[in-house]
Amino acid sequence: MTDHRRAELNRLSNLLGVEMQELLLLHQALTHTSYANEARHSGSLHNERMEFLGDAILDLIISENLFKRFPQLSEGELTKARANLVCETTLANKAAEADLGRYLLLGKGEALSVAENVCRF
Repeated sequence: MTDHRRAELNRLSNLLGVEMQELLLLHQALTHTSYANEARHSGSLHNERMEFLGDAILDLIISENLFKRFPQLSEGELTKARANLVCETTLANKAAEADLGRYLLLGKGEALSVAENVCRF
């Protein structure tokens, strides 16, 4: 990892209020499969396995919070509320607020696809 990348990741962890013991984990979390495939020679790991675990953790945290905060809601209502909070649009908006896109490593094709989708909105 370059010194520039290390500085970027330190800046992000400070903005998020999280102390990272291992910047390589944050680097991996922000590395898309397309980038890792294009940068095979660099030994970059991608974030798919972390994404799997992160999705489960996020579901658990949101579920517990809703369960405690809204004891009057039925299981179906809790499920709908969780789905609204953990949906792609909500998470994309939160990522945009934190300017996470600035720190993501995307392959060339994926970066073009993201840029095209942003321009449509």
